[in-house]
Order: sequence, then C-alpha cells, then structure tokens
Amino acid sequence: MGLRLRSDVPVGVCLSGGLDSSSIVSLVLERHRMNPSTFSAVYNKGQYGDESEFINEYSGRISKMFFTTPDARTLSLDLKNFVRLHAEPVPATGVYAQYKVMELARGNVVVTLDGQGADEMLAGYHYFFGFFFKDLLRRLRLGRLTREMYCYLRNHRSIYGLQSVAYLLLPGALRRRAMIASRGYLSDAFILDHSGRRSVAESLYDPHSMQDALFSHFEYKLEHLLKWEDRNSMYFSLEARVPFLDHNLVERCLSTEGLDRIKSGMTKAVLREGMKGLVPEKIRLRKDKIGFGTPQDEWLREPYFRDLMLDVLGRDSIIGGKYVKTEKAAAIYDDHLKGRANNSKEIWKMINLELWMREFFV
Repeated sequence: MGLRLRSDVPVGVCLSGGLDSSSIVSLVLERHRMNPSTFSAVYNKGQYGDESEFINEYSGRISKMFFTTPDARTLSLDLKNFVRLHAEPVPATGVYAQYKVMELARGNVVVTLDGQGADEMLAGYHYFFGFFFKDLLRRLRLGRLTREMYCYLRNHRSIYGLQSVAYLLLPGALRRRAMIASRGYLSDAFILDHSGRRSVAESLYDPHSMQDALFSHFEYKLEHLLKWEDRNSMYFSLEARVPFLDHNLVERCLSTEGLDRIKSGMTKAVLREGMKGLVPEKIRLRKDKIGFGTPQDEWLREPYFRDLMLDVLGRDSIIGGKYVKTEKAAAIYDDHLKGRANNSKEIWKMINLELWMREFFV
C-alpha cells in the first residue's frame, strides 16, 4: 500500500462503501496515518445502488468526502460523449457511475486508489459460490459442501448460489442453450452465425476447479474492468491505481489453493479476517454485493430513454432485425415500463449497442 501512496500530487480514494475500497481507506487512515479525500457516487435513499449508509461510516474520520449523484438527466447529457470515450459497448451503467466519480475527483486530486481486482482474486462475486460448491463436490468433500450450503442459505436467504452450481454442472451444450434462451431478443440469424463459436463467457463458466475460475476471471473479465477504469480516469487527467493488484499479492493469492476465499457462507473470508479492527464492522460483515450498481431500472423508464428505445425499435435502427428481434425487444421494454419486470440490463445493452454503431459505423 505504501508504494501506491507515493506521489508528488494529491492522492484520493474512490469509496463505494464495499469491503474492498473501505479496506483501502482504513489502511490509509490507520496504518499510514494519512487522511485521504474520498469520492463516491450515491443515490436517493432506498434506490438501488445507494450505499450512503456504509460510506457514512467514515463520516467524522475523513476530512474531505465528495459525493456525486448520477441520474437519468446527467446520463442523457453525457451519453454521446460517454459512448465515444469508451469506443465499445459496455454492459451496464455502473461504468458511467465510475465516469462521474472520476469527474468529481478532477480538480481535487491527481491520483486515485480503488479496490479493483479484489473480487477476482478473492472470489468476491456471489456466483463464485457456484464454483466453490462445484469444486467441493468434485473433490467429494461432501461434509464441507453441506455445511457451506447451509451457511450460505442462512446468511443470504437466497438460492442464487444453488442456481449457480446447478448451471455450472450442466453439459456445455445445455449451458449454451440456456444462455441463448435468456437472451431471447437476439435475432435467429445472429445466433446461427455465432452459435458454433466458443465464447469468452463459456470459458469463464467452464473451469475445472475454483483455482481455474479465478485464473479465467483474471484473463477474461478483469482486463475489461481495468480498461474501462483507465478510460474513465484518463479522460479526466487522473492516474488510477489499484493496490490489490500488486503483483506480489496477486501471485501469493492465486498460487495458494487452500486460501479461505469463501468460508462459512461468506466471500473474501481472508480479507474480512485481516480487516478486523480496521474496517467498520457494518462494512466488514456485509453479506450483500452491489458493486457500483445504479438505479438504471428507473433511469431507463424516463422519457429520454423511451425515445432512444423507440429508435432501437424503429425502421432506421441499425441493430433492429439484424441483431435484435424488434417485436421481442418491444415486449421486453413494455414489460419494463409497466413494472412487470426489471429488464434494464438488456435494454441498456440494446441502446448502448445502437448508439455505439451509429457513432463508429455510420
């Protein structure tokens, strides 16, 4: 950490309220006796993605805490520039929230630190429970598997981890069919052209072991997150540093097979244990995982985005027909507008793809 704090210019921390960024803030405060500025994206109380209650655990300890509140209006104003900046479609508006945090940091610091990489190194995403359960089953550690499943259900009151392992246990052909079926708006011609190719997603979700899953995430997922961060930070003339990706720490964590990444139904167990007495308990023992979420389900019901979606469905659409079944996409959006389903992930992907193609291919 000390190496990442070396700078002739001001250093701040992007504080999300999660365990990873909070660990960095706590270490800077307690071990390095520095009081960094922090930068956070927050939303209205009760909105998805708002982590104010956790961020505010540092209120009174940090002298300068800065906040930005992205919304549908700011996204509509920034959208053209955001699409041009990234030069590729991005899968969710969390990348835009990071863009606004970097914009907030500009003029206050020149270097930012954040917790990128910890989830990939320490199995922080909740679907890693699926990899973990599958690995225990493969090694016939049935007693540990039973205990961990029980702890998972007790802690999270969710069957998501069980659904994840069930999906991972399917033969590859069935997983591919399930993936295609979950994206029923894709055109038949597009599916036919690409169904024979092995995708990156299939590589991510077909590991032999938990260790292989971690390596695959470093190889295929983390590089995208780092690229988006680099583009967001550099656009605002900032240098983004990621302390968890110190090569010594990465090599040690990825080479240690017995490391307690998941234990007693909790992810990143070794980090939680190491941060005892440093990170506020409310954060250290969090069971949920948001990770730069935004209220995009609400944003995409606003008039501006209704108009954009009409363009996606319209006669002059680039993706309509060729990549997307227009009638199916219209039904998905209608369900979203009427509150029958939260289809914001798929709607954002369609809008972003259409705008990206207009920007770079027309």
